[in-house]
Amino acid sequence: MARPSATSLKMRIFHRYLGFFLAGIMAIYAISGIVLIFRDSDVMKREVSYTKTINAQLNEKALGQAIGDKRLKIEKVNGDVLTFKNGDYNKATGTVNYTKMELPYVLDKMTHLHKAKSSQPLFFLNITFGLGLLFFVLSSFWMFMPGTSIFKKGMYYTAAGIVLALVLLFI
Repeated sequence: MARPSATSLKMRIFHRYLGFFLAGIMAIYAISGIVLIFRDSDVMKREVSYTKTINAQLNEKALGQAIGDKRLKIEKVNGDVLTFKNGDYNKATGTVNYTKMELPYVLDKMTHLHKAKSSQPLFFLNITFGLGLLFFVLSSFWMFMPGTSIFKKGMYYTAAGIVLALVLLFI
């Protein structure tokens, strides 16, 4: 049996310890990724009621921005009270009562980490984690000696995985 090269041994070591180091964050990204699949539904969400005093005399768009509802539509106007799907707003006093479907605290924090934008400090973590995953992809090719049967089988699985990824990407 051929002896693994120094590069192969170093890649195995880096792969192993980076895998241990990133185990927690990988679990967070896996769980939050699954949760995000259901973001267009109320799966795992609970209803939370809010009563706030915001600026008075807001129009529909400004009201939606104030309560964090991009799709807010006024359904009924009764004097100073504007009624929308999940609540009402008193234009004269600025009092708004509404309900929202929200994820539990921990899942909400996990999904916000997963969706961090470049304007948020956590985007560095997302980039670092993405580079770590890319390293896992590349270093896996140094796990086994080229020319061995397990490496050849690995190449077949790699080809099948790439084809599956391309099919899923373009359907």
